[in-house]
Amino acid sequence: MKQENEKTRYSESDLQEFKGILLEKLRSAKEELSALATSLSSPNANGTDDTAGTYKTLEDGSATLEKEQINQLAARQKKFIEQLEAALVRIENKTYGICRETGKLIPKERLRAVPHTTLSMEAKLRQ
Repeated sequence: MKQENEKTRYSESDLQEFKGILLEKLRSAKEELSALATSLSSPNANGTDDTAGTYKTLEDGSATLEKEQINQLAARQKKFIEQLEAALVRIENKTYGICRETGKLIPKERLRAVPHTTLSMEAKLRQ
């Protein structure tokens, strides 16, 4: 019976290893989100007060585009943070590393590369 259980779930030591990976990625992702938020809140450092009106309009358009891109990056980063936090919950529930479609263990190599994944490659390729 124990042999069968080992095949369907990762051991406590494996889960702790993945938890460490997730916590490090989470720390890094939060730092990046903070940096993005800082760049969004700081005014344009280049200042366009002394340039001709035409250039100011072009620069304003460029600044708007840049803000939109930063907002997109920040939204993507928030989603990534949510996925990492959900993976930590799965570790606490002892369901981490189990493919949500096949019910099989996701290989450790895949989890090390994409620690927040909920799909094995088999299931991912079927999508």
